[in-house]
Amino acid sequence: MRVLGIDPGLRRMGWGIIDVKGNKLTHIANGVCCSQGNDLAARLLSLFGQMEEVLTTWHPNQAAVENTFINKDGVSSLKLAQARAIALLAPKKFGINVSEYAPNKVKKTVVGIGHADKQQISHMVQLQLPGVQINGPDSSDALAIAICHSYHSVSNNRFQQALEKV
Repeated sequence: MRVLGIDPGLRRMGWGIIDVKGNKLTHIANGVCCSQGNDLAARLLSLFGQMEEVLTTWHPNQAAVENTFINKDGVSSLKLAQARAIALLAPKKFGINVSEYAPNKVKKTVVGIGHADKQQISHMVQLQLPGVQINGPDSSDALAIAICHSYHSVSNNRFQQALEKV
């Protein structure tokens, strides 16, 4: 299983790809899509194009996106939601199912506590993916989302297999 984790953002959209074989996780790639353009539509289009390039280059078969939290500023929340739509739409265009995870669930799964800071997340990602060179905090978060999905996906598959045996 090859998992693409996406940390949505309007200026910087982090992405990370891991391979999962049983309990073994292997880092494949990570990076950041930086929006370009003077208006919102151009910035969203640039993010979409860059995500298409990631999908075309690395061929993941599963994707996971972090849910957004509500900001105090409604305009900021709306813009983030539009970037999140790109994160959901791009993999779906390639026929890839997309799972969504709350930020606290990602942190709890990867770090062990639901209110971990970015340094703790980065540290645990580096421990779980030895030798990884992380391309900044957005990429670290995206890799954490992919790791979270891998754990929950494997657990769900085992549960389904157990149910089928009964």
